[in-house]
Amino acid sequence: MTEGQWLVRHGLSMSLALQAVIVLVDVVLGADVAISGTYAIPAVLAATIISVRRTALVGLLAVALALWSGVWNADFATQSWTVRLVLTVILSAIAVLSASMRIEREQGLREMTVIAETAQRAVLRSMPSSVGLVGFAARYVSATREALIGGDLYEVAATPYGVRVIVGDVRGKGLEAVQLAATVLGAFRRAAFIQPSLTDIATDLDGVVTAVAGEEDFVTALLAEFHDDHTVTLVNCGHHPPLLVNGTGTAELVQTGEPVPPLGLRPTPLPTTTQLPSGARLLIYTDGLIETRDHRGVFFPLAEHAAALGHGSLDEALDRLTQRLIEYAGHQVKDDMALVLAERRSA
Repeated sequence: MTEGQWLVRHGLSMSLALQAVIVLVDVVLGADVAISGTYAIPAVLAATIISVRRTALVGLLAVALALWSGVWNADFATQSWTVRLVLTVILSAIAVLSASMRIEREQGLREMTVIAETAQRAVLRSMPSSVGLVGFAARYVSATREALIGGDLYEVAATPYGVRVIVGDVRGKGLEAVQLAATVLGAFRRAAFIQPSLTDIATDLDGVVTAVAGEEDFVTALLAEFHDDHTVTLVNCGHHPPLLVNGTGTAELVQTGEPVPPLGLRPTPLPTTTQLPSGARLLIYTDGLIETRDHRGVFFPLAEHAAALGHGSLDEALDRLTQRLIEYAGHQVKDDMALVLAERRSA
């Protein structure tokens, strides 16, 4: 249970307990015009965490107690009692109004969250579990609470030239980043089937990003092409190199040549080809994975967890990695990340 869920569940009890404390203090110390509005404090607190109906219940209790406070303070119908009662009524009414406005805002936020998540899921189609002799699993972890929303992207395409994959990261967040990610994915889905090489695809994508993105916007991307001869060709445009986990459980970063700028900044990448034996796994990821920090500011040690990617199914391996990362960050992930884990399988 999160802190917010705990507050919602126990908000009424907390408000009533605070009301009891205020009454006790008033009985012991006596009424004071300077603190005449304190009976409504629990209602004001309730307005921030619980429903309108329950806030109204706390407010009505506050008004009733303010009314009867004239008995134990022996000031019934005096100016002090009148001020105490009027202030409690006014503040309780404000609390109920505030709760109503908060609920309305939260409802609007939930609706926007659903729309944003639907848009993101439309952009990121489900990753197939296998294409030919290559198995796949993918995960998207969003830094936006309560929503799957961001600018990281991935896609796989079974083309006449081989199984082609893109993993990319749009600079920025929010709906604008999603829009640019959707544009890049649409361009990739077209170019992957008509361009004979990954460098040609990168050139096409660079032209698209340059045409539609702002002057300071760009997209880092890694393109991969899996071949039947147990090799994979990579083209890297400003992206992190992938991680190769072989059958023995050892892991190493794959060299992708000299660094070149991201898409949108006129990259001229050169393809590199590496062996991908049967049983080997290739992790392609965005920078959110390795730039996540713990409470001390230390980056997530991917190397310490890389070997675990070779155990279990592809989905189990990614679930295990993402869970470890979320726990490492104290459940405060601050950057989106896309993960694609590919495995070369025997014929």
